[in-house]
Amino acid sequence: MTDLSYDKSLHLKELIPQSEIDEIDCWIKKYPNDRKRPPIMPALKVVQENNGNYLTTEMMQAVAEYLDVPHVAVYEVATFYSMFNLDKMGRHVLSVCTNLSCSLRGADKVVEHLQNRLNIKLGETTKDGLFSIKEVECMAACGGAPMLEVDKIYHENLTEEKIDQILSEMAAKDLPTQEDK
Repeated sequence: MTDLSYDKSLHLKELIPQSEIDEIDCWIKKYPNDRKRPPIMPALKVVQENNGNYLTTEMMQAVAEYLDVPHVAVYEVATFYSMFNLDKMGRHVLSVCTNLSCSLRGADKVVEHLQNRLNIKLGETTKDGLFSIKEVECMAACGGAPMLEVDKIYHENLTEEKIDQILSEMAAKDLPTQEDK
């Protein structure tokens, strides 16, 4: 490795469960031994999901060590793709596409409604930690614009009513049950 500032004391196996290491290993096996960078993306997804939906610098370094790639290679992927979060996020990340097709079909109204309904701005998280709003580039759902993605589910052809229904359903899922009390 050529990354001189890399912290070799970080070990992925100490940060995530073995079952998730096994999942990363499955991705590593899909590529020839000399191809170390292709598993970066799936490894980051696994680590992010295990860490409450965001990546820390330490976790990215541990992924780099585990895959035997320079830390900068992992950081480049994590900062380029909008699916990766480098800041703590809410339990549900509302990723609103604001690219051309969605913008022409009212993405600005979607963002405005979400901000008003949740009383937060883009990039912020509600006080209860349930929701974060994030602006993203094209998510390849142009035919259903405007759209947003929540918990890996696309919601298209949005109206204020649809948005309110989505938020209500998400909040209802997070209400404590009798067993939780």
